[in-house]
Amino acid sequence: MKSVLNIRQIEVFRAVMISGSITGAATLMNVTQPGVSRTVAILESKLGYALFTRQGRRIAPTPEAEALYREVEKSYRSIELISQVALDIGMQKAGALRIAVLPALAQWLVPRAISRFLKTRPKVRVFFESMPSRQIAELVSTKQFDIGVIELPLFHSSIEIEPLEPIPYVAIIPALHRLATQPTVSLQDLHGERMVLISKHSVVRHQIDSVFSGLGVAPDVAIETPSTTLACALAAEGAGIALASKWTATQFKGENVAIRPLHESFASNMAIVYPELGERLSLAISFAEELRSALRQ
Repeated sequence: MKSVLNIRQIEVFRAVMISGSITGAATLMNVTQPGVSRTVAILESKLGYALFTRQGRRIAPTPEAEALYREVEKSYRSIELISQVALDIGMQKAGALRIAVLPALAQWLVPRAISRFLKTRPKVRVFFESMPSRQIAELVSTKQFDIGVIELPLFHSSIEIEPLEPIPYVAIIPALHRLATQPTVSLQDLHGERMVLISKHSVVRHQIDSVFSGLGVAPDVAIETPSTTLACALAAEGAGIALASKWTATQFKGENVAIRPLHESFASNMAIVYPELGERLSLAISFAEELRSALRQ
């Protein structure tokens, strides 16, 4: 159905109601007085009822005009709210950010970064999910997420990749194990030791196996799991020694487990990813800065 009123007519009506006169409305809108009178007359003709009663040069709104004005003001308050939200988005005070990260960072580091990020952005809404790297890359490439954190190497043609600083790997050792008393651990110390490692289909597991093979180390891999977080949890329960990035292991620090740096240079290589096409969301750029800051600290 075609609308009876147009925006210009509603603006004129509102100006008359606010100013209390045709002359005042003309001044408020910077138009001529006859133009305001003509618009009001057209509006009344379309509606089929009077909006104002004329008493010489003065006018008074009818009850119908008062009722219409209340509804018009509701709409204008909504428009003003939209305008404020639009300004807030530009100043990163409002809006929404969709984040996808690896399970290894989802338990502690990224939540800390999100919390700090939102302290100065109370109106921003965050959707945060944990999933494997390949799935993150696919969903970021199709703009279902604004930003992601993946593990390298990973090749995908429709994302932009910004590597993060390498995160050193550590050994997570049950507190009663003999190696728990050492300040550092060599991978060679793990020969024949009962271990909990990430599943064989993982790129990281392939790298771990390659390093072990190069050193002639053959650990006793008793448990495999798709998540280094689960591996750390199992190590904390005494199921075996696990290897994980420093940030994954830190959350398990306690009386039941010892976290020891490795002699060998072995690190987790991660990266921030964005959709390849289009402008990056300003909130995503700011969150990436917060995440890098959290990693440095």
